[in-house]
Amino acid sequence: MVLGVPCNQFGAQEPGTEEEILSFVRENYGEPFQLMAKVDVNGDDANPLYRMLREALPKADGNGDIAWNFTKFLVGGDGTPLKRYEPQVEPEEIQADLANFRS
Repeated sequence: MVLGVPCNQFGAQEPGTEEEILSFVRENYGEPFQLMAKVDVNGDDANPLYRMLREALPKADGNGDIAWNFTKFLVGGDGTPLKRYEPQVEPEEIQADLANFRS
């Protein structure tokens, strides 16, 4: 399952309401994924899910902060964080990992 989580912490790219974001996604992408509520992913107000993901899967330099939109995380069916992908990694590039982690 793919979850999209809007965040407005990166260049104010998601300033709209959740309804406006959903409308944009439907118009431009159909409904290829579940869209969650808009959250913060960094800082004191970061969503608990993102706090956990950043801690479990920091970048190679040890910093867990999310640098830009479209950072992706692969999470197992039991909730275990498995792998982090930086924004430049395209979803198609993750296909092999999806196959390796399917149970």
